Amino acid sequence: MDLKRTVIVTGAAGTIGYAIGRSFAANGDRVVVWDLKREQAEAAATRMREETGAEVTGVAVDVTDEAMVKGAVAELAQTVGRIDVIVNNAGLQHIDRVEDFPLDRWNLLLNVMLTGPFLLIKHTVPLMKQQRYGRIITISSVHGKTASPFKSAYIAAKHGVIGLTRTVALETAEYGITANAILPGVVDTPLIQNQLQKLAATEGITKEEALHKHLLHKQSIKRFIKPEEVAACALYLASDGAASITGETVSVSGGW
Repeated sequence: MDLKRTVIVTGAAGTIGYAIGRSFAANGDRVVVWDLKREQAEAAATRMREETGAEVTGVAVDVTDEAMVKGAVAELAQTVGRIDVIVNNAGLQHIDRVEDFPLDRWNLLLNVMLTGPFLLIKHTVPLMKQQRYGRIITISSVHGKTASPFKSAYIAAKHGVIGLTRTVALETAEYGITANAILPGVVDTPLIQNQLQKLAATEGITKEEALHKHLLHKQSIKRFIKPEEVAACALYLASDGAASITGETVSVSGGW
């Protein structure tokens, strides 16, 4: 493998996605930042370039839109000739009791966090098979294996991507492709802060109480997980040293 791989990271303008993209850029890889809004994607790419000196570009892609995903993949493949690593990271959250959960929010969360990874995998796997190399990494969550109240759509999606990952791993193993999922614990992101605010309001408690009651109570290391810790795991799973790891879930959760 040439040291300079081509890496797509979705939702890379956000906290975890940015840390993942930056880790690949610092490794000498060519990084393509995907985000929903062009301004955010390009701003993240510019910052990443300035910090690492790597080749980084920003592209506006709605991961729920198959035509847009297919077109962006095809354009990149034509431009650079190969796509080596994809990291499905784009995500969002909505907190509500199941009986109050709006259908449009349910559909949006599943579309972004389950259909989105499916579409990117669907349209990059043919090229990866042709080049007989690929690393597929999807960011699930500790909630991909457990549950908490008020997060039915998020938890359904995060469980779903683990099943998707395992299926893709079986289908692609003979082509030098691996597929794995990372299960972060409580990372301090705007998504988590908004979630804590909603939980606190729903239950009439403080954000600090909600943090320990709903998030840190199961975690052995009682602190937020650093985005860079998740990024380090992604970089390892994409490395030659992890070539025999596929269909696995790796928890970066402080002992959840």
